[in-house]
Amino acid sequence: MTLKINKGIYLLWPLLVAISCSQANKSEGVKTADAASCSDNLPSRYGVLVKNDPDSSISSSSSASTKGMKWIPAGKFLMGATDQQGRADEYPSHEVKLDGYWMDEREVTNAQFAEFVKKTGYITVAERKPDWEEIKKQLPAGTPKPADDILVAASLTFNPPSRPVPLHDASQWWAWTPGADWKHPEGPQSNLKGKDNYPVTQVCWEDANAYAKWAGKRLPTEAEWEYAARGGQKNTIYPWGNEQIEGGKPKANTWQGSFPNKNTDWDGFHGVAPTGSFPANGYGLYDMAGNVWEWVSDWYAIDYYVTQKSKIATNPQGPDKSFDPDEPTVPKKVTRGGSFMCNSAYCMGYRVAARMKSSPDTGLQNTGFRCVKSASTR
Repeated sequence: MTLKINKGIYLLWPLLVAISCSQANKSEGVKTADAASCSDNLPSRYGVLVKNDPDSSISSSSSASTKGMKWIPAGKFLMGATDQQGRADEYPSHEVKLDGYWMDEREVTNAQFAEFVKKTGYITVAERKPDWEEIKKQLPAGTPKPADDILVAASLTFNPPSRPVPLHDASQWWAWTPGADWKHPEGPQSNLKGKDNYPVTQVCWEDANAYAKWAGKRLPTEAEWEYAARGGQKNTIYPWGNEQIEGGKPKANTWQGSFPNKNTDWDGFHGVAPTGSFPANGYGLYDMAGNVWEWVSDWYAIDYYVTQKSKIATNPQGPDKSFDPDEPTVPKKVTRGGSFMCNSAYCMGYRVAARMKSSPDTGLQNTGFRCVKSASTR
């Protein structure tokens, strides 16, 4: 099966990506997700979102086997934060009812994504060089061309400083790196040797969605993701229960020590870990906390939970459109689960209710995905 890539470009924006929690370039008079941001002043560049027509992007080459997936039974749950640890966009908690579905027990791996690329010829967004001739058609006449070192295939990589730095300035530890992509997640000198079982990273929402369609699956909704992460438990803070992240034995791949300059590696890993390195939750799902953030299908809107208050939502799909007051002109998709960079004093993204937002054309060194499959019966 071959892949048809539509190379039309339909939108251009300055790309300011939230990495470990939400941006906070405050819009006057509009409530933002949290009072203090851990990702202020992120590096920016021109971001190009590639337009893919639903019927011409890719076709499934899979029978959508449920091998490697776990059945998540139908049920109701209280979605959102119920304690005092959440950010503003995690409230109010609200009741959700879901049909049963299948979910990948692990994050999609490098080996799985490589098979997709081999069979389809797919080229990820991070590997595509922005085309200025196409871009300028959608900009005001006379807009100056960006520097050549901006208009190159690139992605964001983590570059930890050697000393403590203010946590409101993420440009201290993130940088656009030419040549960084899913095959070179830490930059052009890195590779995937010996990392077949690691989660694929540097894939944007567009890439993850393309893979899911090819696999005969789809990305989970935000509600499906949170329900599955809870593993059948009610009102717990983490996928494993309520024990603090550094209490007892290591339970997830997160950051210990002083972020972003010192990781003690207490959990046994310095960066991304192989999938399944920590115990599964109650539904048999691995890495629903830490390791890499995971794309879901929903658009991000800061007030979405407010609109769900006092009603039972059945199989919710999220808001119809995105709105982030921190960057009103940039549509965002939701990511879930936290990453190896989340720290108890910095970003508690490994909580089951924690949410993050990111533009759908952006790949990151700490972001991957897993898929789900709808099924009325087992």
